[in-house]
Amino acid sequence: MRLIVSRTTGNFTMKWPNIGARGAAPWLGAVMMLLAGCSAAAAHVSAPPVSATASGAPASPPGGASTAPPVLPPRPAPKPSPSVLPVDPGAGRLKQTRAFPGTNTVAFRNAMADLWLAVTTGKPRLALPAFFPLAAYDQLKAIPDPAGDWQSRLWYDFTLDVAAAHHLLSKNAKLVRVIVPTQYATWIYPGGCYNSIGYWHVPGARVVYRQSSQLRSFGIASLISWRGVWYVVHFGAVLRGGDYGVVDSPVQGTGYPGPPGGC
Repeated sequence: MRLIVSRTTGNFTMKWPNIGARGAAPWLGAVMMLLAGCSAAAAHVSAPPVSATASGAPASPPGGASTAPPVLPPRPAPKPSPSVLPVDPGAGRLKQTRAFPGTNTVAFRNAMADLWLAVTTGKPRLALPAFFPLAAYDQLKAIPDPAGDWQSRLWYDFTLDVAAAHHLLSKNAKLVRVIVPTQYATWIYPGGCYNSIGYWHVPGARVVYRQSSQLRSFGIASLISWRGVWYVVHFGAVLRGGDYGVVDSPVQGTGYPGPPGGC
């Protein structure tokens, strides 16, 4: 007897000869093995090929889904913070000298650059290196509490004056030069203006700047020396009638330095 197996339309059709129960067992085993092999072949399906790009990286899989990480735009570079320049670090703790301050020195240029930075930004603390040092003021003044006077009067008035000068300027204002009338400079001897130590004093320096193609200026009420360096001690005014900022003689052009006097 023979087992006849025919395939129609992708399916198997089996025609069995007329056999008895005992004769069917060997044939049945062979047929089951044949079906198992066909089923395994049908279950093995090859994945669609994935093409590669010119760089060798695999291209996106079918269906439009992308496995590449998103491309983020570059972060903008941070803006540099304002740079404060050193004037004469630690000099306030040293003893005074009678050296006459120059205006063509690194210390003076840095001091005026810091003062200008404070005015243009409206941040008085940026001018701290240009302001008369607290340690020097503590040696200089013959009063009960020099540190308290420095903090509550000198520095406080300076912050008000910086704010007032800041409102004069536009964003395009550029420092041109600072005129110091050294012909008006005088040595203040101990005992004058409640001071126990002498120092050089000059009034009415002029800060000259250009704004919108126009030359303008304002004054520095008082510069005094410590160890051969000029420092701002009164910016807008030496005296005032209340808690408000003062701009010293703002004018178009360079203005007029001085007048002489004061301490």
